[in-house]
Amino acid sequence: MKNVVNRALWAKKKEFLFLALATVALVACKPGGGGGEEPQTDLPEWYYTGGKLGTTTNLTSMTFRQPTPATENAGLGTMFAQGDQIAEKPFVTNESGRQHGLGPVYVRSSCQHCHPNYSHGTSVPEGTYNASEVGNGTLLVVINPATQAYVPWLAGMPQLFGAAPFKAPLDPAQITVTWKTATDEHGNKFADGESYELRYPEVTMPNTAVYVYNQGYRDPDGLLESQGYEVKLENTIGVYGSGLLDAITDADIIAQYEKEATDGKLKNGLNPAFWNGGFQTSGYYKNDPQWGPKRFTYALTRGPIMDAAGANAIWNITNVTRSDRKYHYLDLNGTIYAEYASKDPEVQAAFGTQEEIYNYLTSKTLPAEMTDDEFTQVMIWHRGLAVPAARNVTDEKVLRGKELFSQIGCDYCHRPTWTTGSDEVRDPNQFKGFTASMPRYPNQKIWPYTDMIQHKLCMENDIRTGWCRTTPLWGRGLHRKATGDAYEARMHDTRARNVIEAIMWHGYSTESDAYWPTQQFYKLNKEDRDAVVAFINAI
Repeated sequence: MKNVVNRALWAKKKEFLFLALATVALVACKPGGGGGEEPQTDLPEWYYTGGKLGTTTNLTSMTFRQPTPATENAGLGTMFAQGDQIAEKPFVTNESGRQHGLGPVYVRSSCQHCHPNYSHGTSVPEGTYNASEVGNGTLLVVINPATQAYVPWLAGMPQLFGAAPFKAPLDPAQITVTWKTATDEHGNKFADGESYELRYPEVTMPNTAVYVYNQGYRDPDGLLESQGYEVKLENTIGVYGSGLLDAITDADIIAQYEKEATDGKLKNGLNPAFWNGGFQTSGYYKNDPQWGPKRFTYALTRGPIMDAAGANAIWNITNVTRSDRKYHYLDLNGTIYAEYASKDPEVQAAFGTQEEIYNYLTSKTLPAEMTDDEFTQVMIWHRGLAVPAARNVTDEKVLRGKELFSQIGCDYCHRPTWTTGSDEVRDPNQFKGFTASMPRYPNQKIWPYTDMIQHKLCMENDIRTGWCRTTPLWGRGLHRKATGDAYEARMHDTRARNVIEAIMWHGYSTESDAYWPTQQFYKLNKEDRDAVVAFINAI
């Protein structure tokens, strides 16, 4: 019952994607992966950000797309390449073919749309929110401001497209992003006179942008009618290196929680909904003891990588079903979109009766559109993505910045290093036992610069709930090279255009957990500030 994908959109993207694939092939043919630094001797251990098994020396624009040495050593190169092709190419609404199954509604049609060259999403420009642009990985978050909960009439990641005859749950043409300016206690100026800017996004979305509202749905809480909901932005993070974070032991992460819960250095402590003398085992932030602490997404809602953001997104972003998820991702309630789409005369004219439409949209037993082999290939690719080696590791400026990074306290939340365990690959979904074929990273000293814990920065128009996992810093300095972005797109909503803005947002509020180290950075002279920036961009 699904129609062919919009041919104009596919034609526009085809040339870009073909060139990207061709570049990958050419780079892969070069000795050592191509684009790497000249061979060096006496390299410091932090050069190997992902350890010897997880680091690539390919520092071209394709750096985030490289397989780890562990992937190639295990003979998984072909499977990795097959997974890469699935992640890169748009899915279509055909009922057959390798990339079929898009819809009936969806957020994006490919991984590349949100993760250009598998980096973070690009900066969001002011104006109409353009969801069809390759690279716009900044997703919408629509919440009840009183509870910070997602609204029931949209999905947590609201879909912005419909596969005919179905219609988009939200109309992005009616959504506008406006960049506002903020001023901190220093007047956005260092003592030596150098100034910086702080900006944050505001999103405007009228209720007429909501499909079910136009079809007659009325929100019992009244938020939709009164436009009392709140819309925020959340940018996607890079997908590279996720397998290495998955290989950190549960015991080491728990030890980090215990340390931060007791040392008194955090103004806001730890998220009580997540940790209260131990991990919560009920509610939104619950941790299943069998699968260990959650470690992925800003909200720490996902555990092992086999059930983490990537495994989830290849299903709910595209709404392509598979054997373990034979249903569609519609809205938080689960039936609101289905009810009102089934009553739409135009959908009925093209699809069938109201009952047929409703049953299709809410079915839990739909045919699997992605094969088990294809999903296995995607997960080998996802767990097999390398992190780029650190750059300029013998440069005096970078080394000075590394020293200062620690001295002023940035390394408390951005913990530099972890050592992986035996790397037991776990899958809460127990999907066909495919964990046996995954790349593994045992006993690797890695340098992600994250403590894997949530903190509060108390920024203007902050992230939903205010709690945000410390984002790994590794590879972030290569974002613009990989994507062609005008800015570095730092922070959860791309508000920071460069490292200085990102740092100073950390200390915008006196209530921020990072207020003290930010003030230490503020006190540095320009030469030392530049050194810290150089170090952060080098890792």
